[in-house]
Amino acid sequence: MADKGILPDRMIAELAKAGGIVPARAFASDQIQPASLDLRLGSVAYRVRASFLPGHTTVAARIEQLKLHEISLTAGAVLETNCVYIVPLLESLALPADLAAAANPKSSTGRLDVFTRVITDNSRGFDRIEAGYRGPLYAEISPKTFPVLVREGSRLSQLRLRRGHAALDAAALGDLHRRERLVDADDADFDGGISVGVDLLGLPTPPAGEGRGGGLVGYRANRHTAVVDVERRGYEVADFWEPIYARADGTLILDPDEFYILASKEAVQVPPDYAAEMVPFDPLVGEFRVHYAGFFDPGFGYAGAGGTGSRAVLEVRSREVPFIIEHGQIVGRLVYEKMLARPETLYGTGIGSNYQAQGLKLSKHFRA
Repeated sequence: MADKGILPDRMIAELAKAGGIVPARAFASDQIQPASLDLRLGSVAYRVRASFLPGHTTVAARIEQLKLHEISLTAGAVLETNCVYIVPLLESLALPADLAAAANPKSSTGRLDVFTRVITDNSRGFDRIEAGYRGPLYAEISPKTFPVLVREGSRLSQLRLRRGHAALDAAALGDLHRRERLVDADDADFDGGISVGVDLLGLPTPPAGEGRGGGLVGYRANRHTAVVDVERRGYEVADFWEPIYARADGTLILDPDEFYILASKEAVQVPPDYAAEMVPFDPLVGEFRVHYAGFFDPGFGYAGAGGTGSRAVLEVRSREVPFIIEHGQIVGRLVYEKMLARPETLYGTGIGSNYQAQGLKLSKHFRA
């Protein structure tokens, strides 16, 4: 029986060369990541009346039924908040029968609160692509907080390819933790993935001149901001974000329909022969969603790749009711999977990894 696991960079390139991934134009030099492939927007976006799954038909047919208008992305266009857009991607697939795929927003996409999912023809679920799928890929995009400027070639999503089921069960995860210390916690829970708590104590002291009683624990997004160009850097933090400081009791009330950037209490790491994914929402821990962008590449936080443990940044949105969270409360779980082979390049080693050795960190678009 063939080995099970996630395809590393070298095997992704080989799959593309063999015709399993079909790009409309040549890959960019940094498009293949250690355990994933960045997906690029095509030349047109369709504003549609509602999100959908195609079921027994094609995405193109559903677009024809639901589209309000077309927008050219060739020179760039603004996608407005709380609107739904469908964009054909520059990559399509012709997967062999033993390979399936999963998609997720890129880290920078999630930290901008841009809700994006990948859909395929005849699919019954988002972000999951069945083994042997042959056909086009589409991104559903809905900015929730900031209007965003995108263009043809912009990368909002990433694709991870896998053979078989390679997730570690609780026993295997515990063994790996004892060898590699996946999180800096002595009481880690491994059932359904390794537990991750939220940090609500923050930095030891607030920034100079702030006059606050506690450390910085996160940011809440401002409303009615300017546009964020997804290709631009250097935006002023204060124009888009309000800092949040620790309370004496170590709690935070999440207001409905507000977007927060927080950090995990634990520093985490992903060893070179593994990849990880944050489970985005667990109804057992509360009425809120954590971490739109869930992929963690091999080498994330790993000492050999310059990490020495990195905090998981948590993109948090409450649902219908205010919800109070406490310091250390479990807000998500990291599921680890085996790689089919070690990547040639690890996260944090020469591939422009923006979030290695991170603490609490906004997306790369904002000044540090």
